[in-house]
Formats: sequence, structure tokens, C-alpha cells
Amino acid sequence: MIDLKLLRENPDVGRESQRTRGEDPQLIDQLLEADERRRDAIVAADAARSEQKAFSKEMGQKMRSASDEEKAALREEGKAKAEGVKKLEETLNAAEQEVHDLQMRISNIVEEGAPAGGEDDFVVLEHVGEPPTFDFEPKDHLELGESLGLIDMKRGTKVSGARFYFLTGDGALLQLGMLQLAAQKATQHGFSLMIPPVLVRPEIMAGTGFLGAHADEIYHLEEDDMYLVGTSEVALAGYHSDEIIDLSEGPVRYAGWSSCFRREAGSYGKDTRGIIRVHQFDKVEMFVYCKPEDAQEQHQQLLAMEKEMLAAVGVPYRVIDVAGGDLGSSAARKFDTEAWVPTQDTYRELTSTSNCTTFQGRRLKTRYRDENGKAQTVATLNGTLATTRWLVAILENNQQADGSVIVPEALRPFVGKDVLRPKN
Repeated sequence: MIDLKLLRENPDVGRESQRTRGEDPQLIDQLLEADERRRDAIVAADAARSEQKAFSKEMGQKMRSASDEEKAALREEGKAKAEGVKKLEETLNAAEQEVHDLQMRISNIVEEGAPAGGEDDFVVLEHVGEPPTFDFEPKDHLELGESLGLIDMKRGTKVSGARFYFLTGDGALLQLGMLQLAAQKATQHGFSLMIPPVLVRPEIMAGTGFLGAHADEIYHLEEDDMYLVGTSEVALAGYHSDEIIDLSEGPVRYAGWSSCFRREAGSYGKDTRGIIRVHQFDKVEMFVYCKPEDAQEQHQQLLAMEKEMLAAVGVPYRVIDVAGGDLGSSAARKFDTEAWVPTQDTYRELTSTSNCTTFQGRRLKTRYRDENGKAQTVATLNGTLATTRWLVAILENNQQADGSVIVPEALRPFVGKDVLRPKN
């Protein structure tokens, strides 16, 4: 939710942010106009209540010596003033609702320095590692996964439909090892590990900013009015909703290990082969609560941890600064890491880390006390540390001519093998 005080003082910042996102800057003016009406309504309602209170006190004194006719007139006047207060309070409630609705429609203020534009307007910040060269025709991750007995898409589709799969044998061990390694790294860096719920209430899903333009990506259980999470960020953001948390010793940091669910509603015909774009996957997600002035530093720390994890599994990747129009409503700045996928001859997203500033904290009413003891809104950040899609890059970049795949050294203790070999 947008900070009204910030917009009152710097409306041009809000308008420019909307333009950077490719969204309507007039929403900022509509919100400020609604805020002005709300403040006028507050003044009018307060004045009417004060007048009614003074009249009630005066009426009590007059009633002692008034005639029956005068008493009736006083009662009618008191009734009229009460009715006036009621109408002004209704006007105020409507004005407050209008402000709230407009605030909920406006995305977070884009951080200064983020590129403008859409999905293709990102800026590449760095390349890490060299894409492999093969003296044979490389296989894609699904062909490798099937020949090595790691992935079963056919039975996944039979059981659950398109974009579902089984991870089998060493494939399951490879994913569990990758996620376990991520969990270990998170705890070594001071994150508290959590296994959160994957079903959340509507107010929690809305509070994180996921029920806006991309609501059709979320699974909704209508009978229970609950949502399946697409990331454990949602549950972790809701963990401290309506609370004042202690940040006196620094940021509060969690790592959530959970299954995640996405409808992929807008992806018809895209990535239909393999496990790049699926309905269910597992992920370790980092989440940070901190003071707003610490958010940019925390963002860089999350990115550094993602790079550390990618170095451990040894895949070549690049880091991009995501453009404003591709940020998502809650993020003010987002960095993605994209791994090289040899059979696609391109980079594909593996991790994402977002600075959501106070956007989610304000919606979920999560606060902390500053040095003066005054309650302030927290900033929140999130970042992926490992997810099922990583298997795509690990398999394709580590394949050999005989169809085998070298297991990254960091994952060998979990898999129990140095090399995965074809079953037949």
C-alpha cells in the first residue's frame, strides 16, 4: 500500500513511478483528490460531533425550565443534529473506503535507478561463469531426466494433468539435496528455517500484493475461500501481520521451505516441455523484515546469498536489473539471476529477489518501534535460494557425451553419487 504522506509531499515521484511501470499516473491524482475529500469529511464530521455534544449539554440545562412545547422543539433539534452527524459519518466512511480502494490499486513506488519499460527492457548487471561448449548434440533436461530415471512427465500428466510431473529416484534426491543445501546456507547466514502453511486467507494474499493484475495465476479454493501460495513469501509476510516486532537487534530473517502452486494461466503454449513452467514445485524462499533505511543493504545481501548458492551448484548465469513494468505490484526493485540453458541457447530465470519497501508492511499492519518508541511500518524483502527449476540448468550444463550427468560437488553428499548414468 502506498504511503499517503509520501505522495502528498512528492506527487511527482508517484506519477513517475507509474510511468516507469507503464501504469496510469492519473491514479496518483485521483488518490490525492480522494484524500483531500476524506480530510474535509473528517473536519466536517468532527465539527458536527462537537456541535452536537455542546448542544446536548446545553439542552440538558434548558429542559429543566422549558415548556412542553419548547422541550419538543429541543428534542427535534437534537434529533436533527444527530441525523446530521450520522450522514456526515457515512460520507466520511465512504471517503475513507475510496481512499483505501485507490491505495490498493496503486503499485509500489519504483526505486530510483530501476530501468523503465517492460519484460524485455531489463539491464544485464553481470555474467558469471562461461556457458559450456559440447562436441556432441546436447540433450534437453527432459530427455536427460527420462533416460536417467529422474523425471516422469507422462505419469504426472496421467495422474494430475498437463504441467505436472513426478521426480523419481535420484531426481528426488537431487532436488531434496539442493533444497537441503539452501536450508543449510540460510541458517548459516542467520535465517530461521520454517515450513509454512501453503493455504492462506484472502487478507494475507491481498496484503502481499498478489491479488492484483496477476490474480488469475493463483489457485483459489472457493468453498473454503482460501488460496494456495505461489511462494512461501506470502505466508512469511503474513506471519507478523497486525504485530509490532522487535528490530532493535537488526533485521528479522526467515527461510521458508514449501511446495508452491501456480496456475500458469497466461502461459498457453509456452514451455510446455519439461519442468520449466509447471503448476507445482518446491522452493526455499528467504524473507526479511527490517527498518526502511536498511532495505537496500538487505537487498544486496539477499542477492549475494543467491549468487553463493548458484556458485555451489556451478551453473553459468547472469544477473539482471528488472524493468519497472515487469516488477509486480509489491516490488520497488528486483534483481533476477538467470542460468544458461544450452538447448535453448539462452538464459532462463532461476532466482528473484525483491525489495518491497513498506508496501506489504503497510497492508499487513506490521510495525516496529523506532528509537523514540514510536510505531513505524517495517520494510520487507524476499529472495529465492533454490527451486525445482534449478534441475533444468544443473542437468543440461553438466551432461556428458554418453548421456550421463556429473553431479555438482556440493550436492554429492545428498545424492550419494558423483555421476548419474542412463538406466538403459
